[in-house]
Order: sequence, then C-alpha cells, then structure tokens
Amino acid sequence: MHIAILTFQGFNELDSLIALGILNRVRRPGWRVTLCCPEPTVTSMNGVVVHAGSALSEAASASAVIVGSGMKTREIVQDAPIMSALRLDPARQLIGAQCSGTLVLAKLGMLGAVPACTDLTTKPWVQEAGVDVLDQPFFAAGNVATAGGCLSSQHLAAWIIARLEGMEAAASALHYVAPVGEKDDYVSRAMKNIAPYMPAR
Repeated sequence: MHIAILTFQGFNELDSLIALGILNRVRRPGWRVTLCCPEPTVTSMNGVVVHAGSALSEAASASAVIVGSGMKTREIVQDAPIMSALRLDPARQLIGAQCSGTLVLAKLGMLGAVPACTDLTTKPWVQEAGVDVLDQPFFAAGNVATAGGCLSSQHLAAWIIARLEGMEAAASALHYVAPVGEKDDYVSRAMKNIAPYMPAR
C-alpha cells in the first residue's frame, strides 16, 4: 500500500510533512508513505531540503496520492514533462490535493464540474480554471478529495486512512498527534469534516 505525497520545488512544509507524519501513524506490513518528487531533492518555500522517497513516475501505481502545494505551483502546471508524468486515475486510486495542489488537479481535468477546496491565495486561479471553490476545509466526491488551508492536511490524511483502513484507524492516528488536553475535541472535529464523504457501508 503506497501513498505518494507529491512534493515539488518550493513546497509548503506543512502540507507535505504533516500528512506524512499522520499517515505514518498506521503501522502495518506493506504500508508505505513517501514524498514523491520530480528530482532527487526538493527545497521548500522556507529553505528546507528533503530527499525524495519515490520518483514522480511511481505516483501512477500508488494506492493513494496527495498533491501538496507550494509557491511554484503555477509554474508546475505549465511544465509539460511534469504534468504529463502525472498519470493519476481516480477509478483505481484515492487522489487528494491541498491548497494550490487543487490547481494541479484542475489543470489535469480531474475536477470537472465538481466543486473543490483550496487556500485563499489559490482560489482565483482555481476559479479561472473553471472550478467552483467552496468555503470549507475539506470536500470529497468519490475517490477525489480537496482541502483548503495548510492545517487541513490532517483532513486529507485522515480521509485516506479512513478509506483504506477504516474510521477507527483514522481517529487513532489523529488522536496520537492531537494536542494534550484537546484530543477528544480535536479528533471529533476532524472526523466530522470527513464523515459525510465516506462511502456508505
């Protein structure tokens, strides 16, 4: 079970690394979460250098993909080699995007008439791409989810865990990272954000 967090040059650390930390709270054989990058190393918007855990080409075979955001997303969506390498398929993958990552999904034609979440800076660019933007932290339709705001990475991570391992596993992962003294409220609020978008069982 490979979960790829697409992480580009100029990435936002909160998007990629919070999701990475929460997703890695799942401890089971075969569960693998990587920063999936177009180059061996990428540098964040604040100068943090990280090594790629997987190559961009591996995103196509991942069970789930999160498209992180960053300060260079508008350049990335104009980069034909990168965009053509993103052979994502919601028929067989869970696909999430955060903040300006939503613009990547819009440019890949993966949102269509479905509304989406993004951050306030990216909102006009996503709207220009023909997508209605919601004033909420998380939304999902089928196997595609979007989140808006750096700290909404918890929602994407919880949604992926819940879809792949169940709601209890998602709540447990969030409980681990939640602030002491606020754990129950934190987990309850986060789970309420993803619960409406879970498939009926």
